[in-house]
Formats: sequence, C-alpha cells, structure tokens
Amino acid sequence: MAPYRALLATPEAGRFLFGSLVARLGGAMFGVAVVAMVAGRRDSYSLAGGVSAAGLIMLAITAAGVGRLVDRFGQRRVTLPLALWGVTWDAVLVIASMSGAPAWTLFVAYPMAAIVAAPDAMSRARWAYLLQGQPDRLHTAMSLEQVLDEFSFVVGPAVAVLLATTVTPEAGFIAASVLYAVGSLLFVSARSTEPPVHPADEGGVQSVVRNAPILVVALIMVLTGGILGANDVVTLAFSAEQGHKNLAGLILAVFALGSGAAAIVYGAKAMKGSLSRALLIGTIAMCVLEAPILLVDNLVALTVVLLIAGGATAPTLITSMKLAQTLVRPGQVNESMGVVFTGLLIGVAAGSALSGAVVEHWGAHAGYFVPVGSGLGAILLAALAFRLLRRTSAAAVQLSV
Repeated sequence: MAPYRALLATPEAGRFLFGSLVARLGGAMFGVAVVAMVAGRRDSYSLAGGVSAAGLIMLAITAAGVGRLVDRFGQRRVTLPLALWGVTWDAVLVIASMSGAPAWTLFVAYPMAAIVAAPDAMSRARWAYLLQGQPDRLHTAMSLEQVLDEFSFVVGPAVAVLLATTVTPEAGFIAASVLYAVGSLLFVSARSTEPPVHPADEGGVQSVVRNAPILVVALIMVLTGGILGANDVVTLAFSAEQGHKNLAGLILAVFALGSGAAAIVYGAKAMKGSLSRALLIGTIAMCVLEAPILLVDNLVALTVVLLIAGGATAPTLITSMKLAQTLVRPGQVNESMGVVFTGLLIGVAAGSALSGAVVEHWGAHAGYFVPVGSGLGAILLAALAFRLLRRTSAAAVQLSV
C-alpha cells in the first residue's frame, strides 16, 4: 500500500478525492433510484426503464460537451452552475413523482437532471495535472480512481434500493441528489489542485471527436460496456431462473469486488510496456476470463466465474482512461475522457438491451453469449488498432516531454 500512501500525501488530494467519492456515490445511485421511484409510484417497470434510459441517453450525449466546457472554463465554473441545475430538476422530478404528474413530465425532468459534470473524470484530470512527468505515480492514481468507482457502484445502488423500499419511493433519489450536490461542492473547494484553464484557441482547433485514436478507444469501451451491461441483465435473469432472484445483487457485487481488488494490485505495481500493449492484454483477459460463464449451471459457479472475470475489467478501464489523457493535449483531457466515457455508457445500454432480447427469446443462459461476444469484438478492435495506438501514444508522450 506504500504507493497509495505516498499518493494521498499530495496536498489537498484527500479533500478532492473525498468530495469526488461522495459525488460518485450519488451518481451511482441515480439509475436504480429512479427505477425504484417510478416503479414504486406508478407500478410500471417499463415506464421506469424508459425514464432511466432517457436519462442515460442524455448523459451520453452531453458528456463530451460538458468535458469541453470544463477544459475551456475550469472545473469550478462549470460544476457549480450544473450542480444547481441538476438539483433543481431533481426536485422537479421528485415533485412530479409524488404528485402523480403525467408520465411525460418524468421524461423531461430526468434527462434534464442528467446534464452534469462528471466527478470521476474531473478527479482523474486533476491527477493528470498534478503528476505530470511521473508516470508510475499517475498509474497508481488511475488505479485508485477505479477502486473508488467500483466502491461507488457496489454501495450506492444498495443504499438507494434500501431507502426506496423502507422509507418512501423517492427517498433513494433524494439521497442521490443530496450526495451528488454536496460531493461536488466539496470537490471544487480544493482549488489549489484544479487544473489550469485552457483557452479555446490553445491546443489546436481539432475537436476530440475527430481524433481517430480516441474514437478507437471509445469503440473498445463500447464493447467493454457491452460486457458490463449484459452481465447485469443476464445475471438477474439467471438468478431468477435458479429461484434466487434476490441474490443477483450480491453476485454482481462480487464481480465489482474482483474488479476493485484487481485495481488495487494493478496500481501498486509499476507499469511495463506500452499502453496499447496493456489494452490488448486487458481485452484478451476480459474475454478469456468471461468465457467459462457459458458452462455454468448454478449460482455458485456463476459467482466464482464473475469474481475472476472482474479481475480483468479494472486494468482495461484504467488503461483506456490513461490513453484518453495521453492521446490529447492538456487542454482536451476532460473532453477526451467524456468521449471515452460516452462509449462506455453506450455499450452498457446496448449490452443490456441486446442481452435482454436474447434472454427473452432463448433463455437466461444463452444471454451470456452477449458479453463473451463483446469481449471477442474488443480483442479484434484492440489488435487492429495496436500499431495506431502505440505510435500515437508514443508521439504524444514525446511531445509532452
């Protein structure tokens, strides 16, 4: 743990990390909280799923644009107004839910509330700024960030469901909104670690969306997201078929536990070789470790496979985010991570939808062909783009030096 203790000794690192963790917990709660709220009040999971999907689509559409604004105007100047914007629309959504307002109001309020500044991306951008020229420490920082992500998505949804089912349907969503807003305020209060603003004319005129290597990484994240989204849906369906639907959340938490543990180990070791090589190895590991899931016939075996498979997820995500920072100029880091994050979101949504359709027609077990197929696609894409990513990342490193 020595590399992590040294990292946390960075001035004000503890404050912005704690703030981002609180905000991330809120962010991780929103998806399941809105489903629990709408389904609890309207007794319709199809309506709840539709509202949740609308918010996810808006988040994916706006992530890169918000990142570009953060690069241009600064984290604090963008986060504060968007936090106020989000809380306002969260309140509108809660009122609409409690008052029985028409369904269309839910489809307006939740997507509007989903236009937010991403605390995880901004936290990673701070490390990239603070640890310039220190690749080993930056590697550890990115791994720590992934651990915080995994923790958020294990604890957050569980708390949201608990509040929604034991207090009131809106309780989980209200808690998510409060945590996100308070965490965002704590995060931006650490002003000495905020990266400098980059004017619009600095760093070239080419937008990140025209950067071919970044688009390749984003596409690999689409396929990685397909694994994550499919695992969520199919595990729920498979657990129900086995007569233990209530265990699905625990099994998925084990998957996240494996990923978080891998992030800790991965970050404590110095990285060897190129990022393109690490990405290719990561995609191969994701597919190979996921493949045995096609042979499982009980929940114990499923849990073991997902625990092991989770060990390949974090290193792949960490490498992708490092590439998102390396392949662009300093003035485009937030926008770049927004594009890569958008790819992940699209993949999660697509994996969920495709695996749901497969389960509907051929059963839960057949649904696991979707994550394995996504893994194969990720390997193919990473292999085809290997030279491009190696060449451009090496050139970017030389340019920064």
